[in-house]
Amino acid sequence: MRIVRFDSLESTNKYCEALDLAEVEDFTCYWALEQTAGIGQRGNVWASASRENLTFSLVLHPTFLPADRQFKLTEALSLALVDVLKDFKDLKDPKDLKVKWPNDIHVDGKKICGTLVSTRLSGNAISSAVCGIGLNVNQTSFPDWVPNPTSLSLLTGREYELEPLLRQLLACIERRYNELKAGLDPEPEYLEHLLNLGLPARYRYNEEEIEATITGVDPHGRLLLTTSDGRRISCGMKEITLL
Repeated sequence: MRIVRFDSLESTNKYCEALDLAEVEDFTCYWALEQTAGIGQRGNVWASASRENLTFSLVLHPTFLPADRQFKLTEALSLALVDVLKDFKDLKDPKDLKVKWPNDIHVDGKKICGTLVSTRLSGNAISSAVCGIGLNVNQTSFPDWVPNPTSLSLLTGREYELEPLLRQLLACIERRYNELKAGLDPEPEYLEHLLNLGLPARYRYNEEEIEATITGVDPHGRLLLTTSDGRRISCGMKEITLL
């Protein structure tokens, strides 16, 4: 495990995407104390106060994963984030921790962490993956446009040193990554934490407002739902939004 630290970057993911990833050692972490233009899911901005949160990208070489199973990496990363948050006194009830599909982590309905995974393929296998992670740690005030944010400090009333927390999180990721490499399927545990699994909720799907129940994810990571009128649908990330 190698950690490369920067005082400030536009985006750790953008920095990694410009590298020759074939030359980057597996499990190299690029950590920025400040991101001036962090990237979230759906092309959104990741808002993070300077030196208050963890913003980093991890370069992996999961060549053992076929291209059509790359969502397993997302599942393993999500579980690693749940693992590290469980270690905090006020977050031990697993009911408090949910994965909002595909890979945001929520505590009591508020977002504490987001991830963004981009992969490069070689034939039918994954040659490399850049896993961008933003974890809200000591920030207690957020812009008004950020929906339902929270942080470790808001949840526990404490402040945390960032580097020890980063190393703790990387250790959790390494354990889950090694389990994935050994053939352990993370999906059953991922589904245990999936927000709204088995519960009816309102969604916007292809510009239509529907009531539907999440039933699982398919091998490609698409969300599976059954609507209130019995239709079965599968959705990519830009096709559905929880209302």
